[in-house]
Amino acid sequence: MEDRVLNFAIIGCGVIAPNHAEGIVNTPSARLVAVADIVEEKAVKFAQKYNCDWYTDYKKMLDRPDIDVVNICTPSGLHPEMAIEAMKRGKHVITEKPMAITLEQADAMISASKEYKRKLACIFQRRTQSIFKKIKEVTSQGAIGKLILGDAYMKYFRSQAYYDSGDWRGTWALDGGGALMNQGIHCIDLMQWIMGEVGSVFAYTRTLARKIEVEDTAVSVLEYKNGAIGIIEGTTSVVPGFDHRLEFHGVDGSILVNGEKIARWEVPGLELKLDSYETAGSTASDPRVASYRGHQILIQDMIDSIKNDRDPLIPGEEGKKALKIILAIYKSSRERKEVYLDTM
Repeated sequence: MEDRVLNFAIIGCGVIAPNHAEGIVNTPSARLVAVADIVEEKAVKFAQKYNCDWYTDYKKMLDRPDIDVVNICTPSGLHPEMAIEAMKRGKHVITEKPMAITLEQADAMISASKEYKRKLACIFQRRTQSIFKKIKEVTSQGAIGKLILGDAYMKYFRSQAYYDSGDWRGTWALDGGGALMNQGIHCIDLMQWIMGEVGSVFAYTRTLARKIEVEDTAVSVLEYKNGAIGIIEGTTSVVPGFDHRLEFHGVDGSILVNGEKIARWEVPGLELKLDSYETAGSTASDPRVASYRGHQILIQDMIDSIKNDRDPLIPGEEGKKALKIILAIYKSSRERKEVYLDTM
């Protein structure tokens, strides 16, 4: 098992699938053997590019005994059914964010992973970036003191044409939400990963600029379980779209991030030193410019977790945390009251 190349398959050949494919083909211990998409033309074109087999029925693809890992890149509402089916067939699973669109679905995926003894990993590739790994490290060590404020401002732009490009986009049934669930979830995951788990939220979500079912604009006040407070602003309705800003404040220092770069490093006695890897390009107005490097790291991690029989870097239990925060924000906006996450 130590030296064996693992065979990967991808379900869904849409916008994010090339990041998975490039991550697989650029990993020496991985091989892309098959892809599936309900649109035959997309499946064929993708398979031709990556020299692999194609299917229009993902269940037929899962019949193949040679597939070790399945990467799920379909609309969010389809992730649970496909992930559980794949694990039932003996495949390990890497799923795009969000892992599901309800907590019940997420729990079912986690239970399936345990029942069938298969690995379940979630894509939150920003956790692999050197700047966020460094921020996590220094805040965990207490380098900026007791954490008191943690804020995320995600002012992105997605046109009406973007939402119209897929009939699943901007729907509750398949997208599960809007600016927070689809675009903002990466930074929301980073905030809870670095600041600590969220205890409660009070929020407003609105659909102000796009003809969609879900929110294109949202503001939420957070209280973290460690006593710190903060703000999340998420939107896809501002022109022309701006890099996200993440701000971490402790009683002894502050760290401010703008896009993929650290804008202020006020950490007493610690010089900023980073690894070379950074995500190329800003996704503030175009999701297609993101590098595949973060996906590749998580793909290699899945391979290592299988070979060494350990949990992936971001297992289902971790993937569920950001989802829970977003669902609490939606609940708070609907009910116009503070929502405590432990009661959900």
